Amino acid sequence: MPHSYRVTLQRQSADLPAGQDGSVSFVVTNHDELFQLMKRVASLGILPEGEVAEFTTGVKLFSEVMLRHRDEPLFAELVPHFGSFMKRLKRQ
Repeated sequence: MPHSYRVTLQRQSADLPAGQDGSVSFVVTNHDELFQLMKRVASLGILPEGEVAEFTTGVKLFSEVMLRHRDEPLFAELVPHFGSFMKRLKRQ
């Protein structure tokens, strides 16, 4: 069952050009429950606590897009290497 998330990125700087709000928000689905996955990654102790959400979210967002476009030349070369990386991560 896919899990749905709203991702919001908001610039923390006050020096935005006039008329720009410095934020973007979008909805994504993922087969993993990301909050549980963050707990698992944290339990591995491979990253500082402050980087766990950043890493987990980034990897999962990237991997979903990469898999949807795995036949595109840009991603095709990366797919096997990323698969190896994910297998090593899951073995930890």
